[in-house]
Amino acid sequence: MNLSTKAIDPYTIKELLQLQVMNQLSLLTSGRNSVTEQSDNTDFASILNGMLAGMDSASPQSAAGMSAGAGLVPGQAWGPAMLSGLSTASAGALTRKFAPASKPSAYDPLIQEASRRFGVEPSVVKAVIHAESSFNANAVSGAGAKGLMQLMDATGQGLGVDNPFDPAQNIHGGTRYLSNLLSKYGGSLGTALAAYNAGPTRLDRLGIRNDQDLAEKLHLLPAETQQYVRKVLALKEHYEV
Repeated sequence: MNLSTKAIDPYTIKELLQLQVMNQLSLLTSGRNSVTEQSDNTDFASILNGMLAGMDSASPQSAAGMSAGAGLVPGQAWGPAMLSGLSTASAGALTRKFAPASKPSAYDPLIQEASRRFGVEPSVVKAVIHAESSFNANAVSGAGAKGLMQLMDATGQGLGVDNPFDPAQNIHGGTRYLSNLLSKYGGSLGTALAAYNAGPTRLDRLGIRNDQDLAEKLHLLPAETQQYVRKVLALKEHYEV
């Protein structure tokens, strides 16, 4: 279907663009997720066709005209608000994209204990575990990050983690690290997540000290980090339901 020849409601275009971005998150963050590009494109096309079929043609606006204004651009504000316009169909697709490899509930007692001990919301810990490893305790990244929260050996050792593949140690260490980052950045969650992915040294060089700085300078960080922050914030909302 040629979108540029069909009258499209601006609100719907925003939804479609947001969904398209979210469909790429699993592929762009770290390459650890199991969703293939083919299945992503198929799911998006299915939802797109369904939304277009039920579209109200009373609000004419060309897709070409809207795409320039509604798409994500460098420096655009990030966070949960970017998902606020998703339709029911889009939200359902988002949940499917975030389906973990194993049930998060298997680690709930460990997550709750670490959350209480270090003062980090359980939904944040779950979101990070999901984004990092899809709840795979044996996950290893190409860079050598290990376990549920993908701790590098040096980082894990500094956090008291002897065995990064032990779920209790990994969750304890990863949550402690998140807590340290939240303290460093004055409770700014987005900034702490960016530092978890890119490293605090990179943020310090850019003068990113809080979420306001992050919103202004997010485009200066690697694309992986930009997508990571958006993904974890979306997952946090998912696990708060």
